[in-house]
Amino acid sequence: MAKRELLVDPALYDVNKPIAGLDEIRIYNSQRFEMEQLTGILYESFDDKSVVGYLDAVDSSFWVKGHMPDFPIMPGVIMCEAAAQLTSYFANKYDLMDGSLLGLGGIDNTKFRNTVKPSDRLVIQAKMLHHKKFLITAEFIGIVDDRITCEGIIKGVPVKK
Repeated sequence: MAKRELLVDPALYDVNKPIAGLDEIRIYNSQRFEMEQLTGILYESFDDKSVVGYLDAVDSSFWVKGHMPDFPIMPGVIMCEAAAQLTSYFANKYDLMDGSLLGLGGIDNTKFRNTVKPSDRLVIQAKMLHHKKFLITAEFIGIVDDRITCEGIIKGVPVKK
């Protein structure tokens, strides 16, 4: 079986040197407290419409206590939420949706291939496929070390406050 091609060349970023942290993410994303599913941004390119961020899974993550207590693994929905928040960060920073609050509009072709456990760094790569005033679509891949953990298509829609 052929190995899945990544969306962004890992040589373009250093997983230990974020270019933006939680304070900057909060400028563009509204999620707070337990619902913040991005720890940092590693790479972004407006020219090729791609962004890379990460979520550090830690023992105090809200899902650890109850999602398989004897074998805590990150729920797939949290991986998808992290990808959605990464897409939202990029779309809001570069005003791809005219300043609208971006809500989850759909998830397509999503696959979960490996687990994410406490102490793992889930690196998420996303590439915007297309965007209009009413819909943004992005492909995403989640990676821990050299293992692809998840992949799919995220759709974002503007939400009225």
